[in-house]
Amino acid sequence: MPFSSPAEWARWLLGLTLVALGLAPAAGPGGVAEAAAAPGEEPLIVAHRGASGYAPENTLAAADAAAGLGAVWVETDVQRTADGELVLVHDTTLDRTTDVEELFPDRAPWDVADFAAAEIARLDAGSWFGEEFAGEGVPTLAEFAGRLAANGQRLLLEIKSPELYPGIEEDILEVLGEEGWLAERHPGERLVVQSFDADSVRTVHELAPRVETGFIGTPAVADVPAYAAFADQINPRHRDLTADYVEALQAVDGPHGDPVEVHAWTINDEATAQRVAGLGVDGIITNVPDVVALALAELRED
Repeated sequence: MPFSSPAEWARWLLGLTLVALGLAPAAGPGGVAEAAAAPGEEPLIVAHRGASGYAPENTLAAADAAAGLGAVWVETDVQRTADGELVLVHDTTLDRTTDVEELFPDRAPWDVADFAAAEIARLDAGSWFGEEFAGEGVPTLAEFAGRLAANGQRLLLEIKSPELYPGIEEDILEVLGEEGWLAERHPGERLVVQSFDADSVRTVHELAPRVETGFIGTPAVADVPAYAAFADQINPRHRDLTADYVEALQAVDGPHGDPVEVHAWTINDEATAQRVAGLGVDGIITNVPDVVALALAELRED
């Protein structure tokens, strides 16, 4: 198996070790681990912006690192360029995670929406994280979806700042449809679309009722039925959770008739992972899926 760097080889070897020790799920037909345990059992592990603790966030390298660690589900952020291309960037500006200031010094504040796709394609989105990732690019949604499909992975897609990109929901669904991601046997089988913006989540549900959706936030319990009309998941910060709150969310059925799921973010240490798992959440979103896998394995042993 070819590796582009010692770091890539190390991540692949760690993934094999975790599987051998029973600390990560075994590889499935897609070439990586299958989905986590059924509802009511231990939480699903979702790689936040890819395995962003080990590779530059929201890049193909981060998706591959997640695959090497046995993470089936990958979370990423989508925005739109000036000429309508969908690209994966977390911040609404490009300066934190690329060399945009060097290539385009006169274009401050370097908003994603002010750059054409061809300009963003020139950026180095890896060097800031480590020299071994120099030249890693900002992927388009189509490129990222293709890599996940090749890896046998699944997609938790966050619409970032949709108020800046009117109509982005329709654009996203068009790309995902062209890439074959809307042809699911069951909603949520390998795609969930989420946002902090409730109106954006509602729009996705209205445009594509079979697509599983998630609202990122912590609504009041009394408001949960209103959110559950269009959101299958409610995904809060881990610090906002209690066992009673998780139970209250899961007591309400979402738009596809199943209990609302709760996926907590962003958890990067064993103690917090074990505490949140004990609250009964359905998923844990993490930069370091191997750390969370170890934490859940320790819980199984107790």
